Amino acid sequence: MAPSPQQCAPLAASIGEPAGIGADCILLAWQAHLAGRISPLPPFVVVGDPQHLAQRADLLGIKVGIIALNSVNDWQAADADTSLRCAALQHSFVGSAGNPHQDDASGVVEAIATAVDLVKAERCRAVVTLPINKKSLYDSGFEYPGHTEFLADLSESWPEISAPLRPVMMLAGPQLRAIPVTIHIPLKDVADQLTTAAIVETAKIAARDLEHRFNIKSPRLAISGLNPHAGEDGALGREDTEIITPAIEQLRQAGIDCVGPLPADTMFHSAARAQYDVALCMYHDQALIPAKALAFDETVNVTLGLPFVRTSPDHGTAYDIAGSGNANPASTIAALRMADQMSMATIK
Repeated sequence: MAPSPQQCAPLAASIGEPAGIGADCILLAWQAHLAGRISPLPPFVVVGDPQHLAQRADLLGIKVGIIALNSVNDWQAADADTSLRCAALQHSFVGSAGNPHQDDASGVVEAIATAVDLVKAERCRAVVTLPINKKSLYDSGFEYPGHTEFLADLSESWPEISAPLRPVMMLAGPQLRAIPVTIHIPLKDVADQLTTAAIVETAKIAARDLEHRFNIKSPRLAISGLNPHAGEDGALGREDTEIITPAIEQLRQAGIDCVGPLPADTMFHSAARAQYDVALCMYHDQALIPAKALAFDETVNVTLGLPFVRTSPDHGTAYDIAGSGNANPASTIAALRMADQMSMATIK
């Protein structure tokens, strides 16, 4: 059976902060792809400024053709197998490698929104976001805490969305998937903001997306405790028995396979990881430290709970090495591959 048009559609990779290593990683990944040093990459389109991409390629000494996509016909260009396709923005970037420019913030936002629009129009099938500089966006009036919240807002206009979305951040690597229930808040505030309802909602979204986007039938969830030794029956804190345990009981009643609360210091060794498909953790570092320690260069940031697939490399802008050729494209390659696998799993 011939593949459907949606199966043939490329991924949309928003370029992120133009002064960072996003362009480096895309170009280095493409170079490795063309040279056969890695298995072939899935088809993708860079959403950014073609001239900026060409300038960065020159700086890195990478010889690559760049196709500026200004019409529908460009998408099927004859040399698309060897040239990078770039969906051109209205904004032209002015920042250079390692030297961000405030005027580029609007282009960064435009790239993200354009990538989502391309997926919504079914010209692309998933979004891969390269790293942004949040402070630069905040200084320009960006009102969202980060990528994820902006993507959730963009999703509200999709026809099938009838209620506010709750995006869920998952770090996914070859040895571990981990989700923090609370994310970018101070550690001292976690206990106050952690609720049974938040745990239940996060777990249900995780179970649903693991089944539908990762083809895992009846996903197994391991749910961590908050306190040392999962509270030691209340001796080291009451949150584990009063907040987390009721959530686990509700999830089991809903038919979700889960265990916990588990002591976080014993749930990430290899034998323990073999018993579950995802670890649901109570705060940011509890999830991200083991994920990054196990596979720093191959871990991907995945957003669950959106009407489309979104992945991102799990690193920042790294201004200090931008344009040097020293960026490691492994996480970008992993993000492209995971977006490909997840989006193909959802196409019937």
